[in-house]
Amino acid sequence: MALSKIKFAPGVNKEGTEYSADAGWFDADKIRFRQGRPEKIGGWEKFSETSFLGVCRSIHDWSSLESIRYIGLGTHLKFYVVSGDLFNDVTPIRLTSGAGDATFAATDGSSTITVTENAHGAVVNDFVTFSDAASLGGNVVAAVLNQEYQIASVPTTNTFTIVAKDTSGATVTANASDTGNGGSSTVAAYQINTGTNAFATGTGWGTAGWGVTAFGSVSSISSAGQLRLFSQDNFGEDLVFNPRGGGIYYWDESSGTGARGVNISSLAGASNVPTIALQVMVSDIDQHVIAFGSNPIGSSQIDPLFIRFSDQENAADWTPTATNTAGGVRINSGSQIIGAVQGRQEILVFTDVSLHSMRFVGAPFTFQFQTVSTDISMISPNAAVNARGSVYFMDKGGFYVYNGSVQPLPCSVKDYVFSNLNEDQSFKVFAAENNAFSEVIWYYPIGSGDTEITNYVSYNYAENLWSVGTLVRGAWRGAGTRNKPLATSVITDTDNNYLYSHEVGFDDDGSPMTAYVESGDLEIEEGQRFMMISRVIPDFAFSGTTSDASIAMTIKGKDFPLGSTSTLATTTVTSSTDQNHVRARARHPIVRLESSGSGYGWRLGDLRFDIRSDGRR
Repeated sequence: MALSKIKFAPGVNKEGTEYSADAGWFDADKIRFRQGRPEKIGGWEKFSETSFLGVCRSIHDWSSLESIRYIGLGTHLKFYVVSGDLFNDVTPIRLTSGAGDATFAATDGSSTITVTENAHGAVVNDFVTFSDAASLGGNVVAAVLNQEYQIASVPTTNTFTIVAKDTSGATVTANASDTGNGGSSTVAAYQINTGTNAFATGTGWGTAGWGVTAFGSVSSISSAGQLRLFSQDNFGEDLVFNPRGGGIYYWDESSGTGARGVNISSLAGASNVPTIALQVMVSDIDQHVIAFGSNPIGSSQIDPLFIRFSDQENAADWTPTATNTAGGVRINSGSQIIGAVQGRQEILVFTDVSLHSMRFVGAPFTFQFQTVSTDISMISPNAAVNARGSVYFMDKGGFYVYNGSVQPLPCSVKDYVFSNLNEDQSFKVFAAENNAFSEVIWYYPIGSGDTEITNYVSYNYAENLWSVGTLVRGAWRGAGTRNKPLATSVITDTDNNYLYSHEVGFDDDGSPMTAYVESGDLEIEEGQRFMMISRVIPDFAFSGTTSDASIAMTIKGKDFPLGSTSTLATTTVTSSTDQNHVRARARHPIVRLESSGSGYGWRLGDLRFDIRSDGRR
């Protein structure tokens, strides 16, 4: 019998059937293609053992003038600045009550405490910190009250409830002596409203039908109660950040990690700062702070197509004058700005129906706007990423690249992705870049019942190859100041999430990682004859702990493209395997390679099989 080298077509092809993917790969998980060959992706480990509250959908890293490295991390509950391995809560305060404005009422035998404050503006899950409160007289002592609480319920606009706890977090139950109200010195500091971890259809911009409001009017929008998406960018060594549909905030690096972010309108010299925005960005070349989808000067209502920008190198001054470069422009296309991304020498602005280029030209106009396309958009605010000067993005029906003009990306897994996409939660989709491997990755939710991101599709732009897989992630930041990509977990039941460094080792944070790739149907003589496989000569490159490395090779088969698939042979390949004897007969064999151990990676070379023709029946 003669040895035959099987030449598998590179990349995953799921556009057709297993049969039409002949001599190619039809399915994969945690596999990338490099130089046309499949290999296990790199592993990940916790950046810090410290967890954080909420699901993160925004990561940004930068360095101070003293080369101190920071990470901005925005979740649906909090905003953090990470320094070293410490997660510093810098969530801005939206309201600080006057002394005694907030009062407490406890019930004997209950841990629920009702707080009364007129027009508190809080929503469920908001955070409030009390100080200078006095004991209620029994178990609810001053130390119980004077700490941070997450609001449990909001019965009325003037009341909300908290669950009493001691300083260790253990629940405290009031007794009959807890009859006080906290005294006349109690101060309540309310953090900005939290968002949710799910997109609520029927709220937000673009959801109402045509003609619901008067022509030219805008409806109000609030970030509270909607999917929380932060945008952020560094302004020098400081940080500007914004919850979509909320205010614009500023964190001053010189104030230290113990300082909270503040509304940018509170900065010295602040003038006509937007009170609401859908996204903020600092332009790379010219250092303007830009608010996409903001309120025009003189209006408190958002115009989701209005773009405003501050004076150059001045984050606080937004009043246009003859002597500065502040200003504003309205895009007259679509109904809202979905998102913006920094490109090469320009900013790309996506509305729900169009794409526009925004270029700095200097005084008197500051920026020049040009329509790039009127029939393209972006599926979510974070669905585009700049990778080596080109902007790759996902719209509602395909993948594209912009490098001076928009070009569709031929995609061998497009139907697979979009047929499984959870469209109701598509605002969660985000793009990631992994430049070390020339990869752009889109993470997306699937199905209708599961609302969270579970899947990804990756594109190798150097080789025009696609792959697919599963991985639960909320946000990603490519290798920047950290040399390794950063990504966040999505743990929704405990709200205790972690930041991970990716492309580290070969494991899932110390646990085994399962990776596999599976071929389409193989055949000889156009499938006229059966194939008899009796021997396999494996060819793999192992890395890491090669002594324990192993790959399970499964040969499956079927007689016809629509026939049932059966497992014909299984064998194990190790770093010392020279050959494997098998017995597999099928008209259409399928090869599956899978690893589930820890401490090693692998890459496929060329597989050779002992194959002979074995008749027509």
